[in-house]
Amino acid sequence: MSAALPSNVPPGAILGVLGGGQLGRMFAHAAQTMGFQVMVLEPDAASPAGAVADHHLQAAYDDPAALAELAQRCAAITTEFENVPAPSLAALAAAGRPVAPSAHAVTVAQDRVLEKQLLQRCADTPGGVGPVPWCALATAADVAAAPAHLLPGVLKTARLGYDGKGQRRVDTAAQLAEAFAELGGVPCVLEHRVQLSAELSVVLARGADGATVALPVQRNLHRDGILAVTEAATTPDLAASGLSAQQAASAVDRAQAATKIIADKLNYVGVLCVEFFVLADGSLRTNEIAPRPHNSGHHSLDSCDVSQFELQVRTLAGLPLVAPRLHSPAVMLNLLGDLWFAPGAAAPREPSWPSVLALPGAHLHLYGKHTPRPGRKMGHLTLTAATLAEARTHARAAAQALGLPDWR
Repeated sequence: MSAALPSNVPPGAILGVLGGGQLGRMFAHAAQTMGFQVMVLEPDAASPAGAVADHHLQAAYDDPAALAELAQRCAAITTEFENVPAPSLAALAAAGRPVAPSAHAVTVAQDRVLEKQLLQRCADTPGGVGPVPWCALATAADVAAAPAHLLPGVLKTARLGYDGKGQRRVDTAAQLAEAFAELGGVPCVLEHRVQLSAELSVVLARGADGATVALPVQRNLHRDGILAVTEAATTPDLAASGLSAQQAASAVDRAQAATKIIADKLNYVGVLCVEFFVLADGSLRTNEIAPRPHNSGHHSLDSCDVSQFELQVRTLAGLPLVAPRLHSPAVMLNLLGDLWFAPGAAAPREPSWPSVLALPGAHLHLYGKHTPRPGRKMGHLTLTAATLAEARTHARAAAQALGLPDWR
């Protein structure tokens, strides 16, 4: 059980974070801006977060000595990705160190079966939204007995799948059996493949006292299972999705309410993202949860007066939560390692940053990763403007300059 989170941790204290990726890097920047020191536990000597942290413990996430030092030196500890070992968070809490999010919340997010079961329970709460039809598959016998109405579907490994990894689209029972074998016969979930009108996400911050605030609901576009584009405005523009204004408003309201229900069910503390599918009739289904700041919330660094990373610092340090105000509509483009490779080229080259930085409202964030690889998140580019239409225009110009495909 986690120790109670402290109230009003003073500047100068050390905040700990397990994980050295870009989310930890942006958390460190936010914490340092507010006067805190940051200690990162990360085995990679050249990690994005480790490069900017005040203290870097270069060790495995389950290293007993490193965890003991983290617990001894940090006022409170968080994580920057969901696949950090939950037992490490539990060990830190057992040592009397405040930890947010809790090991329990991370355990649920790490296992799609536990996650779906949580979402199913939330659906029974007034205002809750359930997942798409699904079933758990642990054995070949389970696969053979999978309900036919779930096909066509998407087979996903129950653990360690993210950004499209560990997933297979299947149309028939034969394809399902083949995909299960290809994924190693590990426990999986089979989700019915639904026809989407739009994808939304809600980034919410919840304090130890149960108070919550959230970023404006975001509209997202994924390619090959990886977030490609996020649009942020006071109200998402879903006109291109074929939804009426009433359907769109209802979907946004339900997404906000459902996210709070999930956070309350988990007794969550920290920043939580929940992704939603909007179906053709305007109804909503919960896709998945992420117990951390989220790629779709990165725009808040440039579009809001309080970013998702400052909210993470505030929840961890027991500081007051204030609702972020979106001062500029924004479009965020994910920058994957593919951009570093010209068609047919084997060696990487730097993308044309001057061409995008010449655009009004362009904010380039590179994560300090030295080796670009296809599919690897290297950075993001946010275009802000007075209107969403203007931000889209500049974002499309940036996409064209970088060789990224257009979107609706």
